[in-house]
Amino acid sequence: MKKILSISLLLLVFISCSSSEDDVPKTDDIAIISTEFGEIHVVLYDETPQHKDNFIKLAQEGFYDSTTFHRLIEGFMIQGGDPNSKDDNEMNDGQGGPGYTIEAEFNNEFVHKKGALAAARLGDQQNPEKRSSGSQFYIVHGRSIPSIELDQIQAQRNESGRQDMIRKYIQAPERVELLNKLKGFMERQQMDSVEATITEIEPVATVGFVPVTYTAEQRASYSEIGGVPFLDGNYTVFGEVIHGLDIIDKIVIQETSAGDRPVVDITMSVRIENMNREEVETEFSYSYSKE
Repeated sequence: MKKILSISLLLLVFISCSSSEDDVPKTDDIAIISTEFGEIHVVLYDETPQHKDNFIKLAQEGFYDSTTFHRLIEGFMIQGGDPNSKDDNEMNDGQGGPGYTIEAEFNNEFVHKKGALAAARLGDQQNPEKRSSGSQFYIVHGRSIPSIELDQIQAQRNESGRQDMIRKYIQAPERVELLNKLKGFMERQQMDSVEATITEIEPVATVGFVPVTYTAEQRASYSEIGGVPFLDGNYTVFGEVIHGLDIIDKIVIQETSAGDRPVVDITMSVRIENMNREEVETEFSYSYSKE
């Protein structure tokens, strides 16, 4: 009898502990970017942990405070986060950072709709791995994208993805003979042979390729609030604006000079506020259901 009572008590304690843990409200760190035009509230995605943790770290250290939005392009984006923008030398804006880059965290679930927060980076030629800047970011302004245009972009992304897989297959160290064979055909301008060879290896080279397909929700976002879908799959999107889209509208139309730099500095400060997720969903009409 005593043994049965002991087991029952242990079960009660376990159930009690489990229930109390489940009852603990889930919270999230919300980034708040303050400007003279107002505040922009941003949720950072758990699915891009390196970018989220880095942004929070820099914000908590005060790294972004007194930096500026140094590049504005209406219908495209507003860019900031460069420590160089604190000095008086306008020529070095867009070239600075914390001294490191971040591995790309691409996720087809997150697209460049209006209000998307994404990491800036160097171009493909200098940065073939598409690593993100350690601090520079941009927030999408964009324009409305009709479905037919999105279809074209989707097709281009899929074709580019297949071509990239074929290129990597051919350039693999163990396929030197194949690469030399193709080079020989090209030197002799035997393009039919090049095409035939690529057609032959394509089924093997593209094994595992998963085509990109924009969801109905993504299509609706691009059509209704706009964005810049041609950046999808090339720059890491790691958050989105949940309050303050109108502030982006106000910032992006400010007068600019050479290099799309604002004539008058638009400074920012960034703080992190821990909020109950239920409050975030209620106050900002945001859903964590994707998680």
